[in-house]
Amino acid sequence: MGIRKYKPTSAGRRSGSVSDFAECTTPRVNKPEKSLLVRRKKKGGRNNQGIVTVRFRGGGHKQMLRLVDFKRNKKDGVLANVLSIEYDPSRSARVALIEYADKEKAYILAPEGLQAGDVVASGPDAEPRVGNCLPLGRIPLGLFIHNIELQPGRGGQICRSAGCSATLTNREGDWVQITLPSGEIRRVPVSCRASIGSISNPDHMNISIGKAGRKRWMGRKPHQRGTSQNPVDHPMGGGEGRSKGGRHPCSPSGVPAKGGKTRQKRKPSSSAIMRRRKPGKHQNTA
Repeated sequence: MGIRKYKPTSAGRRSGSVSDFAECTTPRVNKPEKSLLVRRKKKGGRNNQGIVTVRFRGGGHKQMLRLVDFKRNKKDGVLANVLSIEYDPSRSARVALIEYADKEKAYILAPEGLQAGDVVASGPDAEPRVGNCLPLGRIPLGLFIHNIELQPGRGGQICRSAGCSATLTNREGDWVQITLPSGEIRRVPVSCRASIGSISNPDHMNISIGKAGRKRWMGRKPHQRGTSQNPVDHPMGGGEGRSKGGRHPCSPSGVPAKGGKTRQKRKPSSSAIMRRRKPGKHQNTA
């Protein structure tokens, strides 16, 4: 895939760019499978009590949610043909529409290199090829994997965004070690499943939004700095004229925003982390 730039007919067009959707089967036609669509209800960042728990959310274009199969455990041993690679407005990665031998269709996350006409499979007897889903105990060491389960049968939870992949580095007893894109090394049960390959659309991070209105189309409202707010609204607000906040950067509830540890000290999954990620900017070094 690549990045496409428009002619600079305006200031927003001059600095903005979009994906060329070259990996999609029909890049100019958006016809998803209707049986796998549900309406995505907008919440505006509010919980079930109507309280705003995520700020600066609201508006945006209407979207239909694709029902993606993150578990891939219903059709073990059954081959599936890849019908098309499609754009999904709800995620940064592309999705693949597959059809099993019994004519049942499903959406899966499309790895890089998967094309329409390919055959994918899932289960312990599947080959370790791009697009196949296997238990971690059956995947050779050193391969790139994505859509990784943390608990058997729960479905993939990590490495699901565009360009992400983890590396299977070690296997010992009932556990395997995987290296995540952030550099963190985590152990996972061998019975958990993962898909082979890295997620498609790796150039997603290079797209320039170009203008503020395009963010509004995505459902993102303008983000207000804490120092520009009143002290009743933010701990860093207030003061005569412009100020630096008077304290270390934090959220409205006082949680440190840069470098402060926010992980729970007694979180049960901490025992599964063999080596924590390094602080600072995180990039996929694989």
